[in-house]
Amino acid sequence: MAARCAHSPQGRRRGRDHPRPRGRGSCPSPRPAVIVTAEELETIRQQAVDEYPRESCGVVLTRGRVRQLIKCRNIQDQLHAKDPQRHPRDARTAYFIDPQDLLKIGRLEGDGFDIAVIYHSHVDAGAYFSPTDKQQALIGGEPTYPAATYIVTSVVGGRAEASAGFRWNSGERDFTPVDVGVDGWAWHERVLFAVGRLWEQIGLGARRGRNA
Repeated sequence: MAARCAHSPQGRRRGRDHPRPRGRGSCPSPRPAVIVTAEELETIRQQAVDEYPRESCGVVLTRGRVRQLIKCRNIQDQLHAKDPQRHPRDARTAYFIDPQDLLKIGRLEGDGFDIAVIYHSHVDAGAYFSPTDKQQALIGGEPTYPAATYIVTSVVGGRAEASAGFRWNSGERDFTPVDVGVDGWAWHERVLFAVGRLWEQIGLGARRGRNA
């Protein structure tokens, strides 16, 4: 049986591909699957800055080629104020998604959406998947969302630094790093993201100038 070219539609951008002509029987190399688009990552990073010095949080859901990002409300401060023994951390070092947002996410899952990305920020700390992050992503030692990518953004002094992705690795029985960078982006997405980084730096410089 002749080999066929397999292309997964999941995570692909809108539009058509125009590959160069190839020899008979050859298959074009598929593009890397897009974990997060440039616009989504820009939104995630800006939310992390806007909510500093509190941890931000949210999800990206997908259904086929349809993608929907939901910014969630972190109610960790309220939980900490109400019961500091049960919730010893405040929103600077932890997040708890508002139940109203969880209901919205649940309704979308009922409509056929899948949770593709779960994101949050680290305040004045690195973009790593902490032991607490791992614990909250597991139930009975198994991943709650084995196909989802967890994105952590480091915000230091009100500035978004690194953003890193992590996904469950069944072979290693652990969450391991995955690339959420530009490899799967189109050229215009790379340009937009670079422009966004420039505006971040300009805005940070302006704020520092006003505070001087």
